[in-house]
Amino acid sequence: MNEKTKVQVQGVPETMLQTLYARAQESKKPNHHIYDERAIEVVSRLDYDFSKAESDKAMSLGVIARTIVLDKLVGDFLSHYSHAVVLNIACGMDTRCYRMEGKYDRWYNIDLPETMAVRSRFFEERGSIFQIAKSAMDASYMDDIEYHGEPVLVIIEGLTMYLSEADVKQIFDILDKRFSKAVVLVETMSPFVVKHIKEKSIEKSAAKFSWGVKNGAALEQVIPRFKNKRDVSLVEGMKVLMPIYKVIGKIPAVRNFSNKICVMKK
Repeated sequence: MNEKTKVQVQGVPETMLQTLYARAQESKKPNHHIYDERAIEVVSRLDYDFSKAESDKAMSLGVIARTIVLDKLVGDFLSHYSHAVVLNIACGMDTRCYRMEGKYDRWYNIDLPETMAVRSRFFEERGSIFQIAKSAMDASYMDDIEYHGEPVLVIIEGLTMYLSEADVKQIFDILDKRFSKAVVLVETMSPFVVKHIKEKSIEKSAAKFSWGVKNGAALEQVIPRFKNKRDVSLVEGMKVLMPIYKVIGKIPAVRNFSNKICVMKK
């Protein structure tokens, strides 16, 4: 029997294990809507209590819906720009770089040193995939990115709701100063959800929702150098998982309540 690896993380970095577990569990279903072989393999090697993630069905559904939406958006971008540079900010244990392998020139996974210390124990990234162990608010991470004017795609998934508005502005200021052009796919949460909803799977963790924005148009007011091209509600992913959302997803309140992927362009 393979010996399991024990990891200890708290706060926002702990959320990466919950999302990894959700993707692994969905992938093991006979009628899976996403398939993440890496997630299955890593979860099988982890010595970690996933019981809270197992019971938090809302979190799991949200993770899978988000994965469906982002995989499509990222895949569409890379189908048009095969020589793109991709930045995955606050990557955690995300494995999209493997699902999209061969479709980009360089992919940079960026996260806090404590997070990347865990990630590096399971993913030996090489070739066109790179790890950067720095905060997204530390402008020096740009020193590690090779850029010669190629198309740039930035993914910010599962992060902004744990930050302040000033933090979000700083992240975009760093991107603005480095890249002449870029498309950013950033997940946002509504202010109502931030105020009234708790994530059960990490309820006792130090990770707390702290910031939200109504939509991409409102986000544009915070980061005026980036223009909102469109918002994609995670309802679009829920329609794949639960067909009833094809009906209830038309209700404005449902769409407004759901997290969004705001497509921002410089």
